Amino acid sequence: METIGDDLRAMSPQPFVPEYLEAMRQVGQERLYQAGEIITPVGQRMDRFLLVLDGRVDIVHPFTGETLIAGAMSSGQFLGELNFLNAGTNTTPIRAGADTLMLEVPRTEMLELMARIPELGDHIITVFAARRRRLLEDKRSAVTVIGADRDPAVQRVAVFLSRNRIPFQNYDLDEKSETAIALCELVRHRPSVVTDMGTRIENPTPRKVAALLGLDLETTEVEQLDLLIVGGGPAGVAAAVYAGSEGLKALVIEDTAIGGQAGTSSRIENYMGFPSGISGADLVFRGQIQAMKFGTRFAMPRRVQSLSRIEDGFCATLEDGSTLCARAVLVATGVQYRRLPIDRLEALEGAGVYYAATEMEARFCRNTEAVVIGGGNSAGQAAMFLSRHALHVHLLVRGHDLSATMSDYLRRRLEADPAITIRYGSQLCALEGDEQLEAVICAEPTGQVRLGAKALFIMIGAAPNTDWLSGLVELDEKGFVRTGPEAGVASSYETTHPGIFAVGDVRSGSVKRVASAVGEGSVVVSAIWSYLDAQLDRGQALSSATRTGVV
Repeated sequence: METIGDDLRAMSPQPFVPEYLEAMRQVGQERLYQAGEIITPVGQRMDRFLLVLDGRVDIVHPFTGETLIAGAMSSGQFLGELNFLNAGTNTTPIRAGADTLMLEVPRTEMLELMARIPELGDHIITVFAARRRRLLEDKRSAVTVIGADRDPAVQRVAVFLSRNRIPFQNYDLDEKSETAIALCELVRHRPSVVTDMGTRIENPTPRKVAALLGLDLETTEVEQLDLLIVGGGPAGVAAAVYAGSEGLKALVIEDTAIGGQAGTSSRIENYMGFPSGISGADLVFRGQIQAMKFGTRFAMPRRVQSLSRIEDGFCATLEDGSTLCARAVLVATGVQYRRLPIDRLEALEGAGVYYAATEMEARFCRNTEAVVIGGGNSAGQAAMFLSRHALHVHLLVRGHDLSATMSDYLRRRLEADPAITIRYGSQLCALEGDEQLEAVICAEPTGQVRLGAKALFIMIGAAPNTDWLSGLVELDEKGFVRTGPEAGVASSYETTHPGIFAVGDVRSGSVKRVASAVGEGSVVVSAIWSYLDAQLDRGQALSSATRTGVV
């Protein structure tokens, strides 16, 4: 199955050609680091591109300071990984293994070089992506989550990191390894997030961790945008790629994780170009890398609470009361799985009840049976994936057939898998468990059935995320955004309010597929560009008329 990058272990170092090196020298400066000096401490912003001119660097253990990989990089190689693209923070400490001469290029100037010289940009991003893949596979990061098995709040942090493809280490409080015991003593055996011996996040939340890693956004630093994209699923990220490539000043704001609902799919096999399949999170993350290469910015986890019209565009009010203003808005908030009206469901969310089936959630299925509710592709993919981790998987389907709601190839695999039981005509009616889910009760044609499962995955319904639009656009009877002819406008993705566009699953009448969402996100940018261009012409005309006394 495809991942986010190439295998770093199979790649040989490729030195920069002389003309690229000279271009970097013109905008950078040399700096000498003494042997043993830390070059990139944990938590430092990646605000410069670092190239080793002479010497070598070592990768260091963030807690003990011991050398993990001696001579990890030497002359001609460069430091950093994908966090560099969005000025994120360093999560792997690196120090000089000998007296080392570095060429340091400010991040902004380096990004401009990468844009001006595509071959240079391609080489750097290929290496950055391969390093991120290696960090994820080796779990080599100073970001350490302790106790996600016990604390739903800490578990939410782990899920946030996992779904956003951010490398981290994870230890349960009961682990007996030497490292786990030492870390648990460091945090006094309390669920925590730490990054080094001196940095511990009290009462960790995804927002606090995002701020530490540079994933959040200081809204006071953001000037007015051309385009605010609300939602980081396939449609929003596709629009981010094309907006950036067209030179629009764009920002994507996402309240949970880049990938949206598609990011919860462990394996997508029917997306063109990936014959061996790819996870939804990796697919959309690749798009995010492209968008950042073109200059589009991302902020998460942030939620838009309301939207208002201003003279030259729109202002979005966020959950903390801060605002972001843009000349146009793209609604790409998609849909979310519906909560079932079951007693204690909300209390057990994160303690056995989940709405995504990724590697992180799969950890909690070991040595227990798992129940998946839903009849669509997402539920089917989840059941297939979880069957490799759980003792057995039960797929609860309300109807009596899957042919109308699930791809044929997936349905046939489920039916043939001895580790999966499809329970047709089955509905969840009760949950058992105090602090942790212990069992589920289902109503079936033959009567009630008790399944001793400690993991329940709910993947039904499609409630649109449109409350934040504050009545500015017209919605259909189910809450989806009306666009195009249905909204009385010519553009297929324009809403009833000029300057607000909608794409993907949140749009009324859309095809609920990843490929169609990507298509809509890419096509809508031309309509947004035309709108902004017309507004600019109108503004210039009004300004001219004012100067001549016509208005």
